[in-house]
Amino acid sequence: MATDKELSDFLENVERRAFKQAVYAVRKDESALDIVQDAMIKLAEKYGDKPAAELPMLFQRILQTTILDYFRREKVRNTWVSLFSGMGPGGDDNDDFDLLESYAAEQGSAAAESSADQIERQQTLATIDAEVQKLPARQREAFLMRYWQDMDVAETALAMGCSEGSVKTHCSRATHALAETLKAKGITL
Repeated sequence: MATDKELSDFLENVERRAFKQAVYAVRKDESALDIVQDAMIKLAEKYGDKPAAELPMLFQRILQTTILDYFRREKVRNTWVSLFSGMGPGGDDNDDFDLLESYAAEQGSAAAESSADQIERQQTLATIDAEVQKLPARQREAFLMRYWQDMDVAETALAMGCSEGSVKTHCSRATHALAETLKAKGITL
């Protein structure tokens, strides 16, 4: 059973990474803050009595579910707003009105991307993921902790059981190797 202190410490440690993960998913700071807050509350209310070792896995599952719930709510909300926006105060029937022509997707959203752009982005991400997987184990570990989990050098060194200099070396080698490989494949970031 996790104590209140363990739960509090866990939430404090995961808060920043969870926020970045949510912002990456929904691309809105305010919505991401709400999502992380909801996920933390759900974890504390429903799973606060679980062992401390289970908290990271539970929190990730709750966070992902909360993000999916956000997208479901947005889809329903956008559908209703679109349906009712055509009902102006004049009540006149405009035969030339086309909802698809008047619908403007929010810049940066998946709806604003063309199918070709979405496929290209997915292929690029798959290539990057494959190249990260090809890195030597220690480089990959340091790279993911530093740049994906947003851990600082000291935290990464402690987690990896090595010096801070080793972490910096592993990260440098990983980023240079990835940059060269991706550049050779025509991917520039």
